[in-house]
Amino acid sequence: MSEQDQIVDTPAQTFLGRIWQALGPTGLPSDDRGRMRMVVDNLVLHLHPTKVPTRTLSWTYTWGLGGLTSLLAVILVLTGIFLQMNYTPSPSQAYLDILSLRTNTWFGDLLRNLHHWSANLLVVTAFLHLLRVFFTGGHRAPRATNWIVGVLMLLLVLAANFTGYLLPWDQLAYWAITVGTSIINYVPIVGGFLNRLLLGGPEVGAPTLLNFYSLHISFIPVTMVMLMSLHFWRVRKDGGLTVPRRAKESEPPKIERVTTIPHLVRRELVFAVAWIAILLAWSMLVPAPLEGIANPDLSPNPAKAPWYFLGLQELLLHFHPLVAAVIIPGLALGALLLLPFYDIQISSVGVYFRSLRGRFLSLLALGTALLITPAWVLLDEYLLDWSAWLASWPSLISNGLVPLAVVVLGLVALDELVKRGLRATQEERILFIFVFLVTALVVLTAIGIFFRGPGMSLYWPWDIPTTHLSL
Repeated sequence: MSEQDQIVDTPAQTFLGRIWQALGPTGLPSDDRGRMRMVVDNLVLHLHPTKVPTRTLSWTYTWGLGGLTSLLAVILVLTGIFLQMNYTPSPSQAYLDILSLRTNTWFGDLLRNLHHWSANLLVVTAFLHLLRVFFTGGHRAPRATNWIVGVLMLLLVLAANFTGYLLPWDQLAYWAITVGTSIINYVPIVGGFLNRLLLGGPEVGAPTLLNFYSLHISFIPVTMVMLMSLHFWRVRKDGGLTVPRRAKESEPPKIERVTTIPHLVRRELVFAVAWIAILLAWSMLVPAPLEGIANPDLSPNPAKAPWYFLGLQELLLHFHPLVAAVIIPGLALGALLLLPFYDIQISSVGVYFRSLRGRFLSLLALGTALLITPAWVLLDEYLLDWSAWLASWPSLISNGLVPLAVVVLGLVALDELVKRGLRATQEERILFIFVFLVTALVVLTAIGIFFRGPGMSLYWPWDIPTTHLSL
């Protein structure tokens, strides 16, 4: 081998030199050997293609939600490793470990706050990322498989937050998990068995804490890493991000590409540093909630599930438990997973809200849901009494299937109105119903957080004792 063919590490190829080259203005090497060497050795180019469409670099297209979700996952793993070193999953010691972490461990309180708020923000960003993908048509072929993977990851994010919620072993965590796990009992036939399996017994106790801890630090993170790896790989295999288009463009735009390094990497680095700074500042100023040690004999009033399940708990106040906890969530999840197979129009992929009329329909669905959902909650709270009106009928029918049928008929009527009155296409009707249902879920969650007080009755937020307002 000649001296020119040998690859010799120079100072510019040291660790700092490689970073400077990766972020420098020169982009990829011009010669083929240098390009191949850089692609093989560079982690960035394993996650990203060497070039990306210029239009996908726009902040207002992706809002950085996928990157932020990934960043939060990394922060949670790193802070979780540290917290795990200072925690014992035992009812007699868990709460004391949290107190010790807050007072006796250097930066322990900051890391716990950072872990807590990052986990809560992860639920929000994962949900918003899923909405962004839907609104730009990124769930359609050939990206249908990745949409399903994304939905499964969102479920895992909820599971990770739910299992971690109990670990401080305070009153808030104990009773939130008690309420949250009780929903499982309503699953027909196997509900009781699944609930006892998860709790390790008939109620929340030491086995529950150990089960939740084991799931939180092992099965859920490992599964999440596997799905994230598959998700990233599918993004590249499916051709990268959908290319943004304007609603007035009748044909797909000509794709112009730029090198990932430095154009995309610089944006990602600035975005990550900014969000880390925001999270650190928030964690320094706002402590993660911690109430008194868990007391099974003293139930708070009201006892609420974690905030991301309060929409589901709100449904339990209006429907029979089987309908609220099993049928409605099951239908919603099934429709979400199958969405790419009946929303198949690919001509609008990359256009936010499909078209100009789609934007109007989305605003109409948003406004309609903001009016109808609170009105329905108030009517059901104070006027509607299905059980009394249909007293001779089984409660599953009178307080479950009948009101569900009324809601479904209302959605069908809305769909027909949009179809006939506004001459909406199938994809615009799907968009309308999707926005309506998502808005309804957000409203129900907000009602559960801010407007439910003692006895789970409706109150104005300023009339509820502050001890009952917590996340």
